[in-house]
Amino acid sequence: MDLQRLYSVAGKTVLITGGVGGIGRMLTGGFAKAGARVLLTSRKADALEATLAELRGEGATAEGCVADLATDEGVSTVLSWTRTQCSALDVLINNAGQTWGAALGEFPSTAWDPVMHVNVQTPFELAQGLLPLLEAAARPEDPSRIINIGSVYGRTTEVLKAYSYTASKAAIHQVTRVLAHDLASKNILCNAVAPGLFPSKMTRFLLSDAYKETILSGIPLARPGTPEDIVGLMIFLSSRASAYITGAIIPIDGGILIAH
Repeated sequence: MDLQRLYSVAGKTVLITGGVGGIGRMLTGGFAKAGARVLLTSRKADALEATLAELRGEGATAEGCVADLATDEGVSTVLSWTRTQCSALDVLINNAGQTWGAALGEFPSTAWDPVMHVNVQTPFELAQGLLPLLEAAARPEDPSRIINIGSVYGRTTEVLKAYSYTASKAAIHQVTRVLAHDLASKNILCNAVAPGLFPSKMTRFLLSDAYKETILSGIPLARPGTPEDIVGLMIFLSSRASAYITGAIIPIDGGILIAH
């Protein structure tokens, strides 16, 4: 058994949405260092160019697309662009996300549509629109992959007051399972990961002095996640080693779910 080949993603083409910050940036760097060809999206052109410059400076093969995935136009842009970049797509990672926090009694109706669009509708539309490319890469011995970034907060009631966010993450978990069922015969695997606390712009305030001690006290491992944590799991889910796993929702949360 060739263990190096078993866990390799070298030469695979991987599309990562929201690939310039937080978990997305961790993943673009990790897959690039592992020898994958990385395609990434961002709604901010300057951040995208900076990320691409960093990746290429490290010898990585990377291309990027500016698109706002909160809009139908942005989704169409990514679909069209990806089709020009490759004839086969090994891995689609739906990472781009949006949140909105407000207390019960103050949560606005405007906090629902944009969050559900980015976190649920967009991943589905990208999976559906890129299906021919995923099918082109799929092989029985090493299927192509769709990996959705869910959240531990789609599985627990111990959440911050982000009602549309937690609903959207529960929804993408279920969409993942249904897609896994429908795509199994096409040799396309669909799984989701459910991260807990990882450093990002979205979670920066949670790691501030005002909240950090309280937040970490709810994590049995008493620390936030690291790039090595998330990259290790995602490389595994994209490699031959995980070819018999589909429809799984995998927590990577430092033990939050066992504590609540």
